[in-house]
Amino acid sequence: MPPARNRVTPTGEIVAIPLRGAWTGNRGILHRSRDIVRFHGGDLWITCALEFRERRQRQWQPHHYTFLFFHDEAVSFAAGHRPCGECRRDSYNAYRAAWSVGLGVDRPSAREMNRQLHSERLVPGTHRRRFHELPWSELPDGTFVVLLDRASAVVVGDHLAEWTHTGYSARRPRPRSGVATVITPLSTVAAFAAGYRAQIDAAAL
Repeated sequence: MPPARNRVTPTGEIVAIPLRGAWTGNRGILHRSRDIVRFHGGDLWITCALEFRERRQRQWQPHHYTFLFFHDEAVSFAAGHRPCGECRRDSYNAYRAAWSVGLGVDRPSAREMNRQLHSERLVPGTHRRRFHELPWSELPDGTFVVLLDRASAVVVGDHLAEWTHTGYSARRPRPRSGVATVITPLSTVAAFAAGYRAQIDAAAL
């Protein structure tokens, strides 16, 4: 059977690729039967653990949110998702705390984070992805960028690891100067800079 269309890329597209996911999550009810018919169902985009309290759910259930899958946590953050407050409570609290420190604000509510992330991941009133510009020197590990050849890559120390539909592949030196085109929402970049450590697949390290 060919892979289902339920894998998410760093830019947030939902695609049918065989790459396995380390995380699941959702952004609302997106499917009809086994077809994806919507890009999102609101501003609540979360990343969940693959297993939680032995719960079992069937995919593609009518009137039920659509299960999505992410190669690693860095990909899920780049796509615009945040940790779930139920099945990933510790990560959720760590992310909120880092958000607060990184942005210099009070710890946000889930609703406040959802609203701000939504404005940072999409051009208002559209489904077009919004990118940001930041100096290369300011990018913490786990941040995704767009390269000149339109490939997506994650920042890891002094190198970039290109993400493909089969996983991480080529490494490139990280530029020491200039401005990067950043995929990961700015609030999440600030949380990374303040100490949140996103899980990155070992192939990129």
